Amino acid sequence: MNYVPPTDAIFLLAESRERPMHVGGLQLFRTPDGAGPDFVAGLIEEIRSHPVQWRQFTRRPADPVASFGNVWWTEDDDVDMEYHVRHSAVPRPGRIRELFQLTSRWHGTLLDRHRPLWEMHVVEGIEDNRFAVYTKLHHSLFDGVSALRMNERALSEDPDDPDFRTPWDRTVKKSLPATTNAGITPLSLIRNAAALGGTALSAGGTAASFLPASLKLLNSALRDNHFTTPFDAPRTILNTPIGGSRRFVAQSWEIERVQSVATAAGATLNDVVLTMCSGSIRRYLVEHNALPDKSLTALVPVSLRRNDPEDFGGNAVGAVIASLATDVADPFDRLLAIRESVQSAKRVMSELTPHQILMMSLFNISGLTFTPIPGFVSVTRPPFNIIISNVPGFRNRKYWKGAPLEGVYPASIVMDGQALNITLTSNVDKLDFGITGCRRSVPSLQRFIHHLEDSLAELEKAVGA
Repeated sequence: MNYVPPTDAIFLLAESRERPMHVGGLQLFRTPDGAGPDFVAGLIEEIRSHPVQWRQFTRRPADPVASFGNVWWTEDDDVDMEYHVRHSAVPRPGRIRELFQLTSRWHGTLLDRHRPLWEMHVVEGIEDNRFAVYTKLHHSLFDGVSALRMNERALSEDPDDPDFRTPWDRTVKKSLPATTNAGITPLSLIRNAAALGGTALSAGGTAASFLPASLKLLNSALRDNHFTTPFDAPRTILNTPIGGSRRFVAQSWEIERVQSVATAAGATLNDVVLTMCSGSIRRYLVEHNALPDKSLTALVPVSLRRNDPEDFGGNAVGAVIASLATDVADPFDRLLAIRESVQSAKRVMSELTPHQILMMSLFNISGLTFTPIPGFVSVTRPPFNIIISNVPGFRNRKYWKGAPLEGVYPASIVMDGQALNITLTSNVDKLDFGITGCRRSVPSLQRFIHHLEDSLAELEKAVGA
């Protein structure tokens, strides 16, 4: 048996029927030209024939799973591949809507702790000669970025590649790309900050660096009106206790459209993404007569480049809280307000050491640790209203057994007080958005897809892009 680090055990301890702690991803493929009607069935047979070689895909909590399993891993020597790799089909005419309904159902069910903590669902019968693969993995073993990288192991840039691979194969044709810039999700910062914080604390370094960093943030909060702090968010219908059922929807937008707005406005691509999300949330809340007078805030991972390439690998990543300017009606003014809020946070964080950045990121996220306490969400203000993550994805076209990858849509975690999550990743020339919500707390989740398009269109009109 292997010891479960406390930073990973958090996700086992926090899990309940209302709070599944797995991350997921939906990949959409087009069947290769000339493939027969049995292509997907043959693909599944080949997937199941590959033995599991990576330990993450063999691990499950030790018995008894509800107590001892939170501390120790055990490994299954013989993984039941027919259980873990499942064959499904959508009803005719095989619309994307039915695929999202299936994904929503799978994403809302707990992984079986008596088996390794992962599942793969291969879905055929999708319109336009397509099939999909939905994979879910427990957050105690994978975060959103590592899950994306694991799935990338199976893909190739060569449509005629004779080698077929699965995410659990040990040997790959080439090394995986390094995770850089904002290649991290806010929840994974809990693991990273706690691990680094514990190391530094044992060396006596964190306590000494934490105080000046705290004073820096306090001073910025008092002097900079654009600097956003935790628990400065209004209560909304998105920040309530949640149930166990989920809704999932997804859509892609061309990077060129988003970048054109950013260039015309003198903003970053991520500023425009946040403004798209802000506009969609504002429209949704207006529809439900629930838009507060005070602006909503978002927890966002940002990249903080340094001049010294030896300092933190040339990059530092922090989780900052940014205003979404939902109280601003004009789309262009909203973009400028969001840009200034993000820049204010970057100015403060850029003066901190890597240890301080991670500790401050943990401080920004700390409000999430109390949400499992009964009644906490109902009597306190949310630390922020939503988590929005932009994860670097694929720069080049990918294939799986000759099938081109058309979309890769992240499905993330929602929790008490955080009933909505927006995660996106780049895929060659597109941004693929995955939106996850509590089915009860966030009705008509599909409206966000329409609102995102409307928000981008009004930004294009505002800047003349």
